[in-house]
Amino acid sequence: MSRLRERAGDARPHLVVCGSDALVYTLAEELARSGHRVRLTLITPPELKPLVPDLGALRARGVRVITATRLDEQTFRDAGLAGADALALVMPDDMVNLHAALCARAVEGDLRLVIRMFTTNLAYGVRRLFADCAVLSDAAMAAPAFVAAALGEVAPTHFRYAARTLNVSKRADVPADAIVTTLATSDGNGKTTVLPPAGEPQPADLVLAEAGRRPAAQTVAARRLARAGRRRRPWLSVGRAIRVGLSRKLGIAVLVALGLTVVSGALLTHFTGVQGFWRSIYVTLLTMVGSSDVEADNAPRAQAAQLVLTLAGVALLPLVTAAVVDGVVKTRLALDRGEILKVYTGHIVLVGLGNVGTRVLRQLTDLGLDVVAIDRNPEARGVKVAEDLGVPVIVGDAAQEETLRSASIANCQALVVVSTDDAVNLQAALHARQARDGIRVVLRLFDDDFARRVQDAFNIDISRSVSRLCAPAFAAAMLEREVLATIPVERHALLVAAVRVTPGSALDGAPLESADRPESVRVIGLTTAGAEWVDWSPDGRRVLAPDDEIVVVARRAGLRVLLDQAARPIESSDAGGQ
Repeated sequence: MSRLRERAGDARPHLVVCGSDALVYTLAEELARSGHRVRLTLITPPELKPLVPDLGALRARGVRVITATRLDEQTFRDAGLAGADALALVMPDDMVNLHAALCARAVEGDLRLVIRMFTTNLAYGVRRLFADCAVLSDAAMAAPAFVAAALGEVAPTHFRYAARTLNVSKRADVPADAIVTTLATSDGNGKTTVLPPAGEPQPADLVLAEAGRRPAAQTVAARRLARAGRRRRPWLSVGRAIRVGLSRKLGIAVLVALGLTVVSGALLTHFTGVQGFWRSIYVTLLTMVGSSDVEADNAPRAQAAQLVLTLAGVALLPLVTAAVVDGVVKTRLALDRGEILKVYTGHIVLVGLGNVGTRVLRQLTDLGLDVVAIDRNPEARGVKVAEDLGVPVIVGDAAQEETLRSASIANCQALVVVSTDDAVNLQAALHARQARDGIRVVLRLFDDDFARRVQDAFNIDISRSVSRLCAPAFAAAMLEREVLATIPVERHALLVAAVRVTPGSALDGAPLESADRPESVRVIGLTTAGAEWVDWSPDGRRVLAPDDEIVVVARRAGLRVLLDQAARPIESSDAGGQ
């Protein structure tokens, strides 16, 4: 049994959360709204990231907020960490979190740690270093959802439980006998119903199914896009190289000089009576380079044409030389800056190479897709990764239309915008819509309500919040719930959990169907007390007994109610007003 469950006499376990970006706010809000009677302390630096909302709303919920410049032993003592039940370290820097974890264990040795880590190898080492520790990566959790949205497919969520591997698929992609339950349905007008009541199944329904041997729909889509991305358009590449290498003013000067040369050469050969095309070219070129003799006997019109031709030639040659040199230099500088001269079709444009962007980049390239990356910071975490993978990187502001054009935005298959600046993300998405209406746009925004309104108002395909996708998993790890997986569905997060029936609780002696609620909780399996196998098609009329374990897919609020039913005495559960 976990420490939280052992402390039955203490209705207010102490949870501490430390962070500086959007995840710290969302996680604190998740815990404050979890329904558990907890004391929650938030430790933040004096300067928070721009996207973090005002913490006043959390204070109004009874959350204690402490400001500290360092996460050291003194800070944790001041926060009352001694005797606390769990500590979440969700700073965006791996080493800061690791140092804070060491300091925290010096203050309170019997403490559950939930640590945010990006570097995979470091995360494995941290798990071995600390007992009772959960190491999670918000980037790893969120990246599959962005990749799937870019491909127009289902996020590749899968988990293994009781010797059975389950994954999320569209109903049309799996055999009917492999389907465990329906996760979501759509009415065709953009409205999604999560955990719907039983109804007429549709091919586009999102289902939880037993994993089979058929290739995942996402893999099939990736192969299709990869084939499309390899169809190059060399003439477009040549045109882009010319536009990059030739300045407008110099190009106009060359064209004027060339036009004067052609016109004066034609007049000269006409007035001097030169016959034949080759002889006309011969006389024109020699005169242009100043190799013709003075013709005092020629008519004034011929002399004027000869003079203009000579002067135009004197001007044209240096201009052509300057244009060539200027073009070579500018093209070289463009390549050094990472600007793309090739034009691709069917590729993915990825904006933002931070933690999430780096994960998305790796997964897209693993699927064999062509990617063009954009980031304003040449030292961003994912720039080196992109170079190692051979992915071209444009260093520039994605909010500028010119930057997106240099990434062949008009010819791409999808735009995935995952930078940490909501304003830049939205501007990039709108510029992409102007470039071509059919571009699939996957947009990262912090605020979930804002994301929904942007998706509806601007016809953006997918608007997601990384912190909203990941906060339920971090909260579950702090509360030590038996959460098996987190399934992102649109802007919702469904939790797959195993809930044990406590003797004397509201579920003890109740039929199994009482745990099932449409659009809130869906029972998918049952393990009876003392058994080692899971009944994946349990009879809803079966009476639950102590230590029975129910496997459910639930929304956060639904799981909270079910946990109360399973753990609290029936009098308390009834008094709580379910």
